[in-house]
Amino acid sequence: MGSRPVGHGHAGGMLGPVRDEEDEPRVSRRPRRNMRRLLPYFRPYRRRVIWTIILMLVVTAAGLAGPALAQVAIDDGISEGSVTALVVIVSVFVVIGLMGWIAGYWQSYLSSWVGERVLLDLRRQLFRHMMRLELGHHERTPTGRSVSRLTSDIQAVNQLVVEGATSLVINGLSLIGVIIILTLYDWKLAIAAFLIFPILAVGTGWFRVKATAAYRVTRERVATVLTVLQETLSGVRVVQAHGRQEEARRRFREANADYRKANMTTVTVSGIYFPAVELLAALGTALVLWYGGNRVLDTDLSVGVMVAFIGYLASFFDPIQQLSQLYNTFQSAMAALEKIFGVLETDPGISDRPNPVDLPDISGHVRLDHVSFGYGREYVIRDVSLDIAPGSTVALVGATGAGKSTLAKLIARLYDPDEGVVSVDGIDLRAVREESLRSEMGIVPQEGHLFSGTIADNVRFAHPQATDDDVRRALDTVGALEFVDSLPDGVDTDVQERGARLSAGQRQLICFARALVPDPRLIILDEATSSIDIGTERRIEEALDRLLVGRTAVIIAHRLSTIRRADRIVVVDDGRIAEQGTHDELMRAGGLYAGLYADWEQAST
Repeated sequence: MGSRPVGHGHAGGMLGPVRDEEDEPRVSRRPRRNMRRLLPYFRPYRRRVIWTIILMLVVTAAGLAGPALAQVAIDDGISEGSVTALVVIVSVFVVIGLMGWIAGYWQSYLSSWVGERVLLDLRRQLFRHMMRLELGHHERTPTGRSVSRLTSDIQAVNQLVVEGATSLVINGLSLIGVIIILTLYDWKLAIAAFLIFPILAVGTGWFRVKATAAYRVTRERVATVLTVLQETLSGVRVVQAHGRQEEARRRFREANADYRKANMTTVTVSGIYFPAVELLAALGTALVLWYGGNRVLDTDLSVGVMVAFIGYLASFFDPIQQLSQLYNTFQSAMAALEKIFGVLETDPGISDRPNPVDLPDISGHVRLDHVSFGYGREYVIRDVSLDIAPGSTVALVGATGAGKSTLAKLIARLYDPDEGVVSVDGIDLRAVREESLRSEMGIVPQEGHLFSGTIADNVRFAHPQATDDDVRRALDTVGALEFVDSLPDGVDTDVQERGARLSAGQRQLICFARALVPDPRLIILDEATSSIDIGTERRIEEALDRLLVGRTAVIIAHRLSTIRRADRIVVVDDGRIAEQGTHDELMRAGGLYAGLYADWEQAST
């Protein structure tokens, strides 16, 4: 059972390669489906949407009334010499203009209000879903790419929802209205104006194909820029320590160059298409002027109708240009929606089953029964069975890549096994409500991660209901209270982003306190003392001796003192349990552990 067919396996894994943008889950590239997925976000605000549409109709009607009023003013007022008719028409013109202005203000306000609320809901749902996705997804997906989904992609959709929707409705209605009005005014002159339609249709089709591809590449390139930026800034200490600033600048320069090239492709396509539309508009106007002018000279057409026709013709080409420019926004938003809905359609690898159970007060009896697990084609844990008695401390040891951390993550249910069962007190972890499991478990990873905020905030992170006394008690238990009280603001000291104000050892002590404040029955330490100096380690081990009494603990450690204090040592080799027992038993056996211990002892002297 060492290998599996391609495609079989767990949804997540920390050893898998970082995926390219093309490997991410995609929804259909059909814009209709993307739009259908977006429409439900408008449903809670449908009354405001209806009012917005009504106001758009008023704004469109007010805009279309101008040339018609000009025609009446010329033919019935100026040509007939009627001052009364001219005054009435001008008054109507002003009233309609004021109505259009008021309607335009409220339409703009309501459409922006609805759009911003929709995007807020979308961003919240996207973030909630990201938090539900299993650890493997986040380990495979670069942080910069996830940030791109929540920032630049949402911003691209913002341009469509807040600005594009209004432009689409108003210009679309204007275009339809102009076509109808031109036909009603004079169908012969309208046909002359519409002769440029075939050329315009071919050009628009070409623009659509080119712009679609260009904007998809642009969205991918901006995600790459954000990924490189995030990786470089988060690892700036390593970059500077190894003198790799020039290499970092090169990577960022190349990512930006690719983004610029992708943007220039969209600029080139737009630079060809939009001037072409203006040229066609000029040709159409010239054709109408020539044909209509001759008919006016032949008294077959009134001057007012000719003026109105020219006015409406301008209103005919303006919406076409606006809608063409909207297509840029539309394509950018559709490419962004593909990425966003791709994340939303990614099923969490770890989720509660229907009708999950809550853990009772557990004793901490952990059992792995013929467990196998892999991140890709190959299993990294192979048919492991392990029984950890309540209240005992088990140390997992082995070479790098042997599978120790993976075993610990299976026990913590950060992954589910592909085969076999992981249980606590006889209850399959897959049947347990995740929140209930987390309340009974404390985890301290190798690298202590702190959030911006105070020390007290970070300790309470695992148990928000913890009192000030609970926080101080947890800090005291892990030996951190002395240095915390020495800080200017004590537990209210702001640790800054990622705990920048504290040393690595101090950050790890805070993480110990964070894991312990909920009073968990099961504790998992993944090389949690690797960042702590010898003196601090001695203090914390004394605290752990008191803390772990009555609790089940799984410890991954390389330090001899931590390993020797365990009740049982489990040696992991190539995803299997090679041997297990106490330190003395394994040393007498003279097997793999004895060799590892000799190497560690030699390295520590």
